[in-house]
Order: sequence, then structure tokens, then C-alpha cells
Amino acid sequence: MNTRSILFTGVGGQGIILASKILASALIRAGFDVKMSEVHGMAQRGGSVTTQVRFGETVDSPIIGKGQADVIVSFEKMEAIRAIDHLKAGGKMIVNDYEIASAPILNGTFDYPQGIDQYLKDHADALIFDAEKYALEVGNIRTMNVILVGALAKALDIDVDWGKCIEDNVKTQFVEINKKAFDVGYNLA
Repeated sequence: MNTRSILFTGVGGQGIILASKILASALIRAGFDVKMSEVHGMAQRGGSVTTQVRFGETVDSPIIGKGQADVIVSFEKMEAIRAIDHLKAGGKMIVNDYEIASAPILNGTFDYPQGIDQYLKDHADALIFDAEKYALEVGNIRTMNVILVGALAKALDIDVDWGKCIEDNVKTQFVEINKKAFDVGYNLA
């Protein structure tokens, strides 16, 4: 198997690192060599966060170059636009239809860009859905990240016990709700 690359992108506080840890745990359980890197940026101030996960028989580097990501999972729409140049031809995007205004938007210097959904659909195989809506239906908005992991799991089609990976990475009191969230995302994809 060739090395495959998954790029997570979003804004600090959205649970991107937890999502990547669940994925890495699953890939290790499935027997792959896995490399992961994190870029926090201004995460504590709502800035961009990316996590790169690469897996295969042998992985030499955790870094995903432009045009090399098999899948991009974006927790916020504007971050999907920033990351799209990393998607390889024929790659897939899983995008949360969620908007977080950056500082220039909040202070009125810029407007939040319009037409992002259409742009993504025109330039990629993009699955876009409102993970916030489904997280609220599950009972906790903080499960948006695991809903996105569920959609990614379906796209990757790797035979592994995802529930066990959630148990290994999520605090005990949140395991069951996150398993429900994972199932919602899996069924959406």
C-alpha cells in the first residue's frame, strides 16, 4: 500500500488534535506505520490549526506537501479554502458547514467570504454538512469533531474497532456520546 495522507484543518478549540489522535490510534490498530504532526499556530487565540496524519507500510515523513493530501477534513469552511491546495487530484474533502469569524471579520475590516460551498464543490469531491446541527442532536456541540472522524472513517474504509479507539482517546464520561457522534458521521458519508 502506498502512503496515504490526511490533513485536518480548523480553528483552535475545535478538537482537531483529538480527532487526529483517534485516527492515528485506529490506523496503528489496523497495522499501519503512522506519522503525525501538528501545527498549532495561534490556536489559543482562535487561529488556524492543522494536523497531518500519514499512514502506509512505511512512512518516511509526517509532512504533507501541496497536492499530496488524499483527504482533507476541515472543521471550518474558510479553513477548507486555505487548505485546498494540499488536496491531490482525485482527493476528497469532508467539510463542516461552520463559520468562525476571524479577527479582521470581527472588527469589520473584511466580510466572511461567500460562495465557499460552491467553490469547494467545483474544485474537489467535497462532502459538506452541518456537523453542529448533528452534534446538537446527539446532545453535545463538542462532538462535532468526532462526527467528522466518523465521516472520514467511512471514506477510508479501514476495518478497525473505531469504538475502542474512541475509548482510548476520550475521557470516560464522554465515550458513549462520542460513539453516537461517530456513528452519525459514519452514516452521513
